[in-house]
This record gives sequence, C-alpha cells and structure tokens, in this order.
Amino acid sequence: MTELDETRAKWIQVRDILAARIEDGTYPPNSRVPSVVALTEEFGVAVATAQKALRGLREAGLTRTEPGLGSFVVGPRGG
Repeated sequence: MTELDETRAKWIQVRDILAARIEDGTYPPNSRVPSVVALTEEFGVAVATAQKALRGLREAGLTRTEPGLGSFVVGPRGG
C-alpha cells in the first residue's frame, strides 16, 4: 500500500501521485487510470476520497471519464 502523509488532505495526495504518473508516462495518453476500487486498495482511502481524487484529475484536464468504462488519460500537463 502506498503511504500517505497525515498532514495533507488524502485526496490531494492521491490526485498528485496520479498526476505525476500521467506526467512521467506511467499512464500514457488514452490509457485507463486505476478504478476507484483499485485506488482504495492501493492507498487505503475511502471510496469518496478516491472519487474526489479522480474528479480533481478530470477538473485539471488530465483525464476524461467515460460512463461505465472509467477514467482515461487525456495527456500530460501542457501537452
């Protein structure tokens, strides 16, 4: 399980980790990012926290959500 800093909001940390993975190519454009269930398992967070992190990625323009399919990478920041 990926450890999170107890002094910062967990959803922001999860969002930032996923954004970094998008930027470094771990999740390339058009690839699917982990599901809410996978994020709860990896980070040990609540479903609402994982959903908020994914919403943060979408609002930042890094991902798009396709109902019933999941969230997909749009591309790295500035790219």
